[in-house]
Amino acid sequence: MKILSDFKLSVDPHEVKQHLQRAKASIPSVANKEDLKQIFSLIDLTTLSEQDNSVNVSRLCEKVNQLSDIYPDMPRVAAICVYPELVSVVKEKLDNPLTGIASVGGGFPASQTFTNIKVMEIEQAIEQGAEEIDIVMQVGKFLMDDLEYVVYEIQVIKQRIGPVHLKVILETGSLQELDLIRKASLLVIGAGANFIKTSTGKISPGATPEAMVVMCCAIRDYYQRSGRKIGIKPAGGISDTSTALLYFHIVKEILGDDWLNSELFRIGASRLANRILGEIFDKGPDYSYF
Repeated sequence: MKILSDFKLSVDPHEVKQHLQRAKASIPSVANKEDLKQIFSLIDLTTLSEQDNSVNVSRLCEKVNQLSDIYPDMPRVAAICVYPELVSVVKEKLDNPLTGIASVGGGFPASQTFTNIKVMEIEQAIEQGAEEIDIVMQVGKFLMDDLEYVVYEIQVIKQRIGPVHLKVILETGSLQELDLIRKASLLVIGAGANFIKTSTGKISPGATPEAMVVMCCAIRDYYQRSGRKIGIKPAGGISDTSTALLYFHIVKEILGDDWLNSELFRIGASRLANRILGEIFDKGPDYSYF
């Protein structure tokens, strides 16, 4: 694999530890409300339950539509992320043009189906209104070292969807070793991913600070060599403001302020949006708006 031959693939645990220490040290003792608002604007507001239907997804869209009336000082969320079959509901109900429509696809969450089926599902989601697609890297093939297949599949999907943003989930909890997380990051970036994402949220562990550091370092190294900026999306278990602030400061520490916007940084979450609203407006940790 040419993309892998251009980079060192081993991870220095000491470097990971240093980045984490610096990121943690930069977090203020009292959360800055402007930082929390900025994090809110990076959220892909996600509902991926087997119980999802047109009723609860419509309700979520209405909440997003009404947010600026109820909380005029709050920014919009970056996107609403749903299963492909519910994209049309978001397209119909969402009134805020600044909030994108994202869909998982490609046999989510296991990615264990045929490539042509993945492409068909993704194309149908885009026809229904999806502007961003989140897929899962074929982890089984990756662990077998069938890297050509992994790259081929991502390339085929990216070619078919063109300018639509493609976020590729590594499912870092299944990779376990930091060296494998770095290898997977560089591999899918080279295959054409616009974003790399930690987790589906369907297995444990989801996102971890260590995985996030390794992925950010891979993005940094690729950018320094190519000049191409790749986005980063932690997801899976990010439900409180302290965790979100840590990921925010990891990105700031390694990638810098240029990445602190929704074009290059997203956070996949559902409960986090409520926690941020509760903290900013002194409504307590159990506040529920969405």
